[in-house]
Amino acid sequence: MAELNHECGVAAVYHLPDRGVSPLAPPQGVEHTSNLIPRLLLDIQNRGQLAAGMTTFNPHRNQLIDTHKDVGTVTEVFHLNHQDSYRSLMRKYAGRAAIGHVRYATCGKDDKSYAQPFERHHIEKPKWFSFAFNGQLANYPRLRDEILSENDFHLARETDTEVLMHMICHQLSGDRRPEMIEMLTELSLHFDGAYNIVYLNALGNMFVARDPLGIRPLCYAKEGPLFAAASESVALANLGFRESSIKSLHPGEAVIIRDGEFSIQQFTASPNRAHCFFEWIYFANVASTLDDQSVYLTRKRLGEELAAVETLEIDDDTIVVPVPDTAKAAADSLAFQLKVPCLEGLIRNRYVGRTFIEGANRADKAKTKYTPLPEVLRGKKVLLVEDTIVRSTTMKVLVSQLKERGGASEVHVRVACPPIIAPCFYGIDMSTISELFAPKFMDNGPLTPEIEDTMAETLGADSLKYLPIEAISRCVGFPKESLCQACIDGKYPTPAGVQLYQIALEKLEMGEEENDGRAYDAPLSVTART
Repeated sequence: MAELNHECGVAAVYHLPDRGVSPLAPPQGVEHTSNLIPRLLLDIQNRGQLAAGMTTFNPHRNQLIDTHKDVGTVTEVFHLNHQDSYRSLMRKYAGRAAIGHVRYATCGKDDKSYAQPFERHHIEKPKWFSFAFNGQLANYPRLRDEILSENDFHLARETDTEVLMHMICHQLSGDRRPEMIEMLTELSLHFDGAYNIVYLNALGNMFVARDPLGIRPLCYAKEGPLFAAASESVALANLGFRESSIKSLHPGEAVIIRDGEFSIQQFTASPNRAHCFFEWIYFANVASTLDDQSVYLTRKRLGEELAAVETLEIDDDTIVVPVPDTAKAAADSLAFQLKVPCLEGLIRNRYVGRTFIEGANRADKAKTKYTPLPEVLRGKKVLLVEDTIVRSTTMKVLVSQLKERGGASEVHVRVACPPIIAPCFYGIDMSTISELFAPKFMDNGPLTPEIEDTMAETLGADSLKYLPIEAISRCVGFPKESLCQACIDGKYPTPAGVQLYQIALEKLEMGEEENDGRAYDAPLSVTART
């Protein structure tokens, strides 16, 4: 779904001292372990294409930790298509430990100063640190306002990452020397939302932490002296770690590397889970396994669930066509169940930038991005499978293109997700109710066949069917109580999320969303409706 975009991805590597040399270490040696970061980031590039960067630790250079980052893809930022430039960059930033980040902005602007990691220089080594952040703090407005209430304090950027940096600095201020686990415990008392953090300081100490609800995925592996972490398991598998070595970090846990010693510690209680179901149905690489649940098998089950509710009369002219690429597994499964061919009637131009990064005028960009094939589509009854519909701009274009350019006789849209009815405050770029497609038709009520017919007419399709909401937990493999499904059921797993949704409803009712829009930009002191 080209209209939907993710918040970010993080990575970390550390070659532990005095334990020999890992066979997975770069050929240049353990002091060049940082060379692994661009490879890790390439495999999680799906999570952010706006900016990329890394911070490395090397005790043998003046810049004990040093950061390289810029706007662009991983290939662009690390000069991967220019061998001499790439090798020079890797030599300059060589280190035995490193953290990395790929970014898409759900909060803040699109310039280099917002790229991560964020580094804070200081003459004292424990206070000289860098970190990268994956997620979104739902209580950012309150934290921001608390900071700015102090006359001497100033925030230069409109992003929760800078608030996080300020709060880490506060933990290290004065004569304080908290252990990293103590710092995380204190920070967790103030944070509401999704936050995975990778952190590295000038002493060479590192932590990799996952928020207590486990909203965003975070995987790690350790074999011998080499430790690595990434937002998705596929990055670690492609680096060469054995499948049995790759694990998901438990919510509320942190990997701590202090003085070269590795440990996993719980920094806060985690009685509940709220894994974002979108990770499995859209965001994550189909080759990843997150919290022991396969992304591919989840998407396969989505197709099976769609087939179970299919009522269309199937004939010899019926074909299934996926919207590339995330809907392909569900489309294949649907077609298999219905015993009809699944064909590539839409070809994606992979050299066109993702429409969500390019900004406005999504319709024109969707036309550029997808090419219908008349030789596949002409005269066919097409079941067009999409992973989700958010704003509907792309879907309207695709339906039109399939009929006008492709020559399809009928287009029946099948969505491998329930209707999106509410914003996300945990790191997905859908921040207002008014921008969403489904709420305009559902009016806070249940989805009915009559509503689906009206939606189909709006899209220019012959019919439309959504996946039933109860199918999500069956497909992902977790009980619904362990999933965050706020965008499809309006039930938010954190207090700030609940309050922001109430603010969003009030803004919508008062007609304020069209101008300012985001509840995220409103103070959390706004009275929530009952």
